[in-house]
Amino acid sequence: MRACLIRGSRIAAWPALLGAVLFAAVASPASAQYVGREQDITDLRLGQRVMVDDGSCPAGQVKEVSGAKMTSEGIARAVKCVPRFGPKKK
Repeated sequence: MRACLIRGSRIAAWPALLGAVLFAAVASPASAQYVGREQDITDLRLGQRVMVDDGSCPAGQVKEVSGAKMTSEGIARAVKCVPRFGPKKK
């Protein structure tokens, strides 16, 4: 009975499941939140990334603000310029 499960259709489902997990991991950064000003970020969570399109970065890049670490005052922000993906959003 055990040999049937190994050679059966359950093994064929693993590549599809693995593909779906990899697709979800790759597709998730594309749904990043965009704001026009850094002041518009009200509640930044630890690990959250928000794209700020305020024109402070070079052409083809956008500012990424992320919740870097927990401090006694709250969440410390990390700011860097990253490549812009897709068309400019308003």
